[in-house]
Amino acid sequence: MKKILLIVLIILPFNGWAQITFKGTAPRAVVVGEQIRVNYTLTTPDERGKDIRLPDAGGLKELYGGTLSQQGVSRNIINGNASTQRTEVYTYILMAEKEGEYTIPPATIRVGNSEYKSNELKINVLPQDQSIAAANANTQAAQQQAAQEGNAQLSNDNLFIRMHVSKSSVYENEGFLVTFKLYTTVDVNNFESVKFPEFEGFIAQEIELPENKQLNLENYQGRNYRTVILKQTILYPQRAGKITIGQGKFDAIVRVRAQSQRARSFFDDFFDSYSNVKKTLISSAVTMDVKALPAGKPASFSGAVGNYKMTSSINATHLKANEPVTVKITLSGNGNIKLIKNPEIVFPNDFEIYDPKIEVNSRVTTAGVSGTKTIEHYAVPRYAGNFTIPSAQFSYFDLNTGTYKTLSTEEYRLHVEQGTGDNTATTVVTGANKENVRFVGQDIRHIRTGGFDFHKGEFLYGTWSYRLFYLIPLLLFVVLFVIYRKQAAENANIALVRTKKANKVASKRLKTANKYLKENRREPFYDETLKAVWGYLSDKLNIPVANLTKDNVETELVRYGVGESLIRLFIDILNTAEFARFAPAQGQGAMDELYKQAVEAINQMEKI
Repeated sequence: MKKILLIVLIILPFNGWAQITFKGTAPRAVVVGEQIRVNYTLTTPDERGKDIRLPDAGGLKELYGGTLSQQGVSRNIINGNASTQRTEVYTYILMAEKEGEYTIPPATIRVGNSEYKSNELKINVLPQDQSIAAANANTQAAQQQAAQEGNAQLSNDNLFIRMHVSKSSVYENEGFLVTFKLYTTVDVNNFESVKFPEFEGFIAQEIELPENKQLNLENYQGRNYRTVILKQTILYPQRAGKITIGQGKFDAIVRVRAQSQRARSFFDDFFDSYSNVKKTLISSAVTMDVKALPAGKPASFSGAVGNYKMTSSINATHLKANEPVTVKITLSGNGNIKLIKNPEIVFPNDFEIYDPKIEVNSRVTTAGVSGTKTIEHYAVPRYAGNFTIPSAQFSYFDLNTGTYKTLSTEEYRLHVEQGTGDNTATTVVTGANKENVRFVGQDIRHIRTGGFDFHKGEFLYGTWSYRLFYLIPLLLFVVLFVIYRKQAAENANIALVRTKKANKVASKRLKTANKYLKENRREPFYDETLKAVWGYLSDKLNIPVANLTKDNVETELVRYGVGESLIRLFIDILNTAEFARFAPAQGQGAMDELYKQAVEAINQMEKI
């Protein structure tokens, strides 16, 4: 019995007995009074279907149905294994007498002794086109419309592009959907040029659309149009107030029938000639009402808006000195997850800290941007002991409740033991007795006490050369000691050191940015420019980069004594570079101008 079962399990995949499918297809939208063709496709290894039934057409009138319209059999041999596939297509013809949304329940069919169900279908039935209905009501009007069709087919009513926004009022950093859709009753071959708005004041996340766009039927303002989506983008406003999304310009190539000066005859329909005509389409501008985020922002809030969750983990809590520790934080949710600021982990002072590894996995859909952002923080403890890594916090504005929410990670306690062969051991003093003094990880031999006898000779000892041999090194030691103390005093002033090195570090980064500029590498150029400006301001103002934001940098510059014009220049540079990383591509001229502004701003700051 077991052998028979094993043979059956081996044969099943090759014969495809489990590969029976039954799927229904129908148009997404039709007009009242049109016939609706619904097909049900049955795929089996080599058996015929029977007793197909559609219990209820969901309010649609069934003209006839259940007819086997197509069938075929294909045979394949793969790696010596033969398989057969039979395909049968059953067709129903339905009709809607009223407009509305209709749901066709699953159809059923029998194959052998088993019954299979299809998927559920939804059809949107549109009202008749008002202009056509009015023309059909009067025969003379219909004839006039046919005579004037050549002149009217390129009117703005027959072909236009509409920009639609999902919301007209949003908060700062709240995403909303912008859709550009073509409406047409004529044949559009292609577009000669397409220019969408620049989305100034927004960060854009474009939705990837299929290359082969399909036309759909849609009723708009009483007329039925063939429609296709040209572009969909999620926008995030970066400031409060009224922000206008500008117009788009599109040059379409339309196929039109050549007009004739004489009356049309029956044979003209067989010998019509057509030509391509260019028509410029303009999408209307839209003004958004962007509301400022409410007061009471938590200290850990950095502009995140949406709905988020946060988890954390650590690779080990018991380790040895010089062994790395990894704290991983994972943020997930809905919102502009690519741009949210990373939660900050504060490691103990005795830890050597490395740049975090960041991985973003996001998905852009019509519902917005969702996904996860993983930040792995690396650090190495250099000494033994017990340490605490405090909790990290992340705050966001919850659109569902209209309040700020703060998420926290766990607090981790580490026990670090002495590493094997560690040369960075600390000195431990247990008493005044020299026999009790020891150096961890290394033994010290005690120095022999007592005097040494020097005997004056006739060659060197007691001569001026002998005295200068000791005097000159002593003088050099005094001079070097004074210089060292002066440098140590200056180095102790961390703020002074950072301020002196600010221009040098910024110049090095701007040099790298200029390299990307010449190579026309857009994203690395803007990233390096941002790092140069933020790093320069951090060093110059003696404020960590993590604590510098667009909200407080202006206040700190005023406190430093910077003029209003230079402050505005720095803010404009930061805004332009931040927007340009995610906004539509800009030309080489915009990058050149931003680079010149960054160099000019830093040079002016150095003169203060």
